[in-house]
Amino acid sequence: MEIYVVKPGDSVYKIAAAQGVPADTIIYNNQLEDPYPLAVGQALLLSKGESPQVKKAVETGGYAYPYINPDVLAQTLPYLSKLFVFSYGFTPNGDLIAPQSDDTFMIEMAVANQTAPVLTLTPFGPDGRFNNYLISQVTNNNAAQQNLIEQLVQTVQQKGFQGVDIDFEYILAQDRVAFAQFVANVREAINAIGYPVSVALAPKTADDQKGTLYEGKDYRLLGEAADNVLLMTYEWGYTYGPPMAVAPIHMVRQVVEYALTRIPAEKINLGIPNYGYDWTLPFEQGVSRARTVGNVQAVQIAIENNAQIQFDETAQSPFFRYYKDGKEHEVWFEDVRSMQAKFDLVDEFGLRGMGYWQIMRLFRANWLLLADRFWIRHM
Repeated sequence: MEIYVVKPGDSVYKIAAAQGVPADTIIYNNQLEDPYPLAVGQALLLSKGESPQVKKAVETGGYAYPYINPDVLAQTLPYLSKLFVFSYGFTPNGDLIAPQSDDTFMIEMAVANQTAPVLTLTPFGPDGRFNNYLISQVTNNNAAQQNLIEQLVQTVQQKGFQGVDIDFEYILAQDRVAFAQFVANVREAINAIGYPVSVALAPKTADDQKGTLYEGKDYRLLGEAADNVLLMTYEWGYTYGPPMAVAPIHMVRQVVEYALTRIPAEKINLGIPNYGYDWTLPFEQGVSRARTVGNVQAVQIAIENNAQIQFDETAQSPFFRYYKDGKEHEVWFEDVRSMQAKFDLVDEFGLRGMGYWQIMRLFRANWLLLADRFWIRHM
């Protein structure tokens, strides 16, 4: 696979002729829409024969809600080691709460593709947000914790899951040790029936990093407690923040470098965002709210508004600005160049693999590039 950046005057057919690749392949790889317009600065993935690279095996995971389009799931599963079904909740007494939509088809499709379906556990309250009380209750109340663990084991066995992922956020600082012990207890029970347990980690760069997102996550303790971890290395650019890359590579690198001082590389999966944001300018703190966009959708927005896509070399991320209805917008998203930079990081540090938040939108070029670079470690 090679990456080609669109220049002024390019067309799919001109690029195909100049690069010696079929136009149909360019169209398919990059999900181009008839009549196949392009944006200047757009990164295209070109298939140019067998890769000469020596590949290594990595673990790949993707989070998805039960309302995912089955066709999107079918096209994505061949590239995944694990499918994280998002998500199961629980009550203060430790009673497990299943997703509102039936997830049976996801489990069956995953198994058919030799992808391990994983139950993702989250402490969402009635308002749909991460709930500190629920976390404190289950980590400090032995009866509630035991009840939850027993129901997790039963559900994994009954529904055919092949692992549990613990995604708790905004853990209180005083629950730091209790949470790590909870992860260890879940691991002991799930390992006993033959499956692994993973835990998601907020993107820290120091032990004593301040903030409710970080203080309850002890990298060393959680690295010891779980079979493997996911670094949530995204959301620097986010819904309520100023325009910037979602996962700027120089900041992602800082998290990885810190994590490696506390957790072995073979336990670490790098978090990768499969989305971008569209901000309306000027940005006003506390007022502005960015719109989530897919990576393929972002390019379409650039094309529709005759915007030229630029690439930030420091963040290793694409972005552009455009005007619509008298308002200026700024869009940051992911393309094959930014994904390549993240794959380079996995390779450089010998990480276990990567996990995508989330796979609800198909980004075919990413998966083709991934498969060209690595062997997928199926479970």
